[in-house]
Amino acid sequence: MPRRTLIVGAGYVGLPLARTLVARGDLVTAWVRSAESAAALAPENFARILAGSVIDDAIWRDAGPFDAVVHCASSGGGGVPAYREVFLEGVSAINRHQSAARRLLVSSTSVYGQTDGAWVDESSPTTPATETSQILVESERTAVSAGMIVVRAAGIYGPGRAALYEKFRRGEAVLEDGGARWLNQIHRDDLVTAIVQLLDQGALGEIYNAADNEPVTLRTYYQWCADQLQLPLPPEGRANPNRKRGLTNKRVSNQKLRTTGWSPAFPTFRQGLATHS
Repeated sequence: MPRRTLIVGAGYVGLPLARTLVARGDLVTAWVRSAESAAALAPENFARILAGSVIDDAIWRDAGPFDAVVHCASSGGGGVPAYREVFLEGVSAINRHQSAARRLLVSSTSVYGQTDGAWVDESSPTTPATETSQILVESERTAVSAGMIVVRAAGIYGPGRAALYEKFRRGEAVLEDGGARWLNQIHRDDLVTAIVQLLDQGALGEIYNAADNEPVTLRTYYQWCADQLQLPLPPEGRANPNRKRGLTNKRVSNQKLRTTGWSPAFPTFRQGLATHS
């Protein structure tokens, strides 16, 4: 019997994930925030399309039981209230309504607050400075205590999204504080395969980092961009204190995820950006 799978947040990550699972034979229900987003999904081969807040109990009661649920919704660019609704309250809603399903939460490596360039793994302290990342930590604890699998995604890039590269190409990049800060990234398609792998084989109540194989410094990243585009390195300047992920500086290990049999198709940003135009 086909697995009944709910994707909460069929957006940049969730939509290709949903398509991948449909191709494997799952009966996929896609949940999006707005009616407009739902209408855009009409051509897809989904069993159902739901629209509204993830904490709407009426939608949950109508959705029916699922064998698997993946929470990969974003805050939609919102601040603290949006994070609290989408992540903390959203995780609680999933656990309340779908306790029998195999459940997975896509979180972020922004939960690591380290600033000294140290390597971090799933056992490292999570004491981020920003309030939104603190909400993610609380959401993770709620998820893990209820047996959900948690995937901490590094900075996501991929088709149509490569923020640092585009900033460099537009001449807006800054080599912050000498460029020594470490970057941790994952290609969107590799995050999708990681989620599929863990949905199938991940240990319940466990946390996994999803990042590529090579953290790189900002200087290394921009030097590669400069070489590829035949442009000079960007000017040096101070770090932006309002960066979404905060002023962290760490190297994220993906070793635990790789022990499940997963490996990235884009092991470094170089392969991932090779076809970016």
